[in-house]
Amino acid sequence: MDEAEKLRWPFSDGSVTDLLGARSLHGSPDIKKRVQFHSSLVQKLALEKEMEGHTGCVNAVAWNSNGSLLISGSDDTRINIWSYNNRELLHNIDTGHSANIFCTKFVPETCDDVVVSGAGDAEVRVFNMSRLSGRRPREISMEPAAVYQCHSRRVKKLAVEIGNPNVVWSASEDGTLRQHDFRECSSCPPAGSANQECRNVLLDLRCGAKKSLADLPKHPLALKSCDISSVRPHEILIGGSDAFARLYDRRMLPPLSSCQTKTKPPPCVKMFCPLHLADNKKTYLHLTHVAFSPNGKEILLSYSGEHVYLFDADPDSTSSVRYTADYVREQSFLPPFHKVPAKEHSKQRKISVNTTSRKFFGVDMCRKFMQVAARALEMGKNLMRGIDACNEVLESVGPDIDDHMTHDFLCTRAGLYLKRKWKNDVYMAIRDCNRARNIDPTSYQAHLYMSEALLQLGRLREAFEYAEAVNSLLPPHSELRKQVDDIIKRVASAAELEKNRTDQNGNAKADTHGKLRSLSDVLFRSDVSGSSSQEGREDSDYDDEMELDYETSVSGDESRDNDQGVLRGSLSFRFHQREDQINEHARENGSTESAHIEDSAFQPDVAIDMKQRYVAHCNVGTDIKQASFLGDQGEFIASGSDDGRWFIWEKKTGRLIKMLAGDGAVVNCIQSHPFDCTVATSGIDNTIKLWTPDANATSMVAGPELDVLSAIENNQRKLCRNRQILLPFEFLERFRMHEFAERFECAQS
Repeated sequence: MDEAEKLRWPFSDGSVTDLLGARSLHGSPDIKKRVQFHSSLVQKLALEKEMEGHTGCVNAVAWNSNGSLLISGSDDTRINIWSYNNRELLHNIDTGHSANIFCTKFVPETCDDVVVSGAGDAEVRVFNMSRLSGRRPREISMEPAAVYQCHSRRVKKLAVEIGNPNVVWSASEDGTLRQHDFRECSSCPPAGSANQECRNVLLDLRCGAKKSLADLPKHPLALKSCDISSVRPHEILIGGSDAFARLYDRRMLPPLSSCQTKTKPPPCVKMFCPLHLADNKKTYLHLTHVAFSPNGKEILLSYSGEHVYLFDADPDSTSSVRYTADYVREQSFLPPFHKVPAKEHSKQRKISVNTTSRKFFGVDMCRKFMQVAARALEMGKNLMRGIDACNEVLESVGPDIDDHMTHDFLCTRAGLYLKRKWKNDVYMAIRDCNRARNIDPTSYQAHLYMSEALLQLGRLREAFEYAEAVNSLLPPHSELRKQVDDIIKRVASAAELEKNRTDQNGNAKADTHGKLRSLSDVLFRSDVSGSSSQEGREDSDYDDEMELDYETSVSGDESRDNDQGVLRGSLSFRFHQREDQINEHARENGSTESAHIEDSAFQPDVAIDMKQRYVAHCNVGTDIKQASFLGDQGEFIASGSDDGRWFIWEKKTGRLIKMLAGDGAVVNCIQSHPFDCTVATSGIDNTIKLWTPDANATSMVAGPELDVLSAIENNQRKLCRNRQILLPFEFLERFRMHEFAERFECAQS
């Protein structure tokens, strides 16, 4: 057994012995919360019960406040209420919705008698279970206590406020977040009706989205998710069809408005987006789920075509990085050391901290972790384990180790990222290189890995400059000069390919930029900067793309004319190219510069960068895929996946600790029990699965035995694959004949 196998990695919550030691008369007051999702229990989660009762995909699950009941909504347009004690179906409610139910909730402080649902028919329906008068029929058809029809597109998420039995909020793809007060009205007419006068629009974002941080908010934002903080209920978080999650303070919002007139989006308190996604204008990049942590200090975002990210939301937090559009460009491509003024070097230096106290690790343990990571980097194997070893030190004891050790771990992790080449690993490597250069501005390791990262991004000129900087920093006769020479050769090869391709593409590019005459033309011409080269790029996010957009005809009066049981829709294809997007934006606004000049009140927005990333799953197929905090402490993160599995990570380090087979196709919903170590999941299957600790369960994989790394790498390939959708002839025929299975709504929406 090698050193890597002997090394035992502790969890942040300690061992069971530590937990038992806290069980004293004057022990920890939160012992029940700590034991709920303790690492020893999470590692033993296994399938306990598969509950049957729906006849379609289960798109929503939610617990009541005391965990005695579970509610679910499905494509079969029915709401099921389950007993947690005996795992049995109590009620099967025919809601009267004419399309798939995407969200359902228990309304707080109503003794679980009031439930609410939102669906693809753009309606929000409220049901009062007390009308059953003590009867417990399995299948019932209830008249709703209230029907809100004012949304014009699908309702994707509902939010309720703890302690408030009178109000529910609904987020819709029509770009509005609406506040429905049960005390004011019990119904409202369909969207577009002449007599529609309801004033319930809390947020109007029909012209409030930003495809990048530098954009003006002139694009409609289709809302996909929302959440209300359980600690600060005046805070509401929304996510939609762009990369930014927005946090609003309801006390600072204008009065409720009518949907008859569009209003200017109010300013949000905070915006959240990973730095490397803030300048991404791809139309497919959007949020599928947003969530507050149980203590309200953190938020979790899940992206379509991306990973899961954790952010600081605490207003008192000083550790979170705030940035503007200019900062994005500066941090992505900082110049090498010989181009940074000497006065800035002194600003970037960091004073070493005291290394005498370490909570979990000693010096020897940190060295063992470095050996694991260095061996993985040298051999090119076990890269994921090497990255986890670096994470254990940097994320768990980062403030308690000296600058020299921090620098070494950052550079090693950057090298591991660049070898692994998973989705966005190159940006994580750049992030680590910049942190390492803040410690040592003349670090040849940081410059070397930065050069490799820029080469993988196709930034040939910057990669060459960093390679030259490494040559000037390396000691004489260093073995690393071979790596530097290899990078320079690859830069030259990529530049030559770019030169030849540009020459062979006809006169279109030649007329625009002029003929390329030499290698230096590619590397140093300001209008090219090597950014168009495809050599070594980490994924296809830069390529042209084709999108499929399917929308059911459920908005306004049109949906009321449809035949019963027939789902009508429209299919459209959109082709996007980077240059076309820029030209289209210029045509719409006259010019980019004039658009900024015309809006004299425009101020650059500030966003908050992520502090942790969770990688393993795949989220490209559905718009309702959740990422959730597990338990009242929220020390673990869980997410569904397109491969029918769901994944659990340690929140602090990002280490994957559990992978479970949860569905025959896709896992969408994950909700942990309020008090027990129990998780409910659902997806494309017609069943709901309950997961509890099992002494006989394996530590990593639950379900069919498989190669964990192979499953994760397959998910990464799906994430990096060009989002072109090839439609079979049979599907197009079904579309033409309007013969849709309800399962289609579970897939890409």
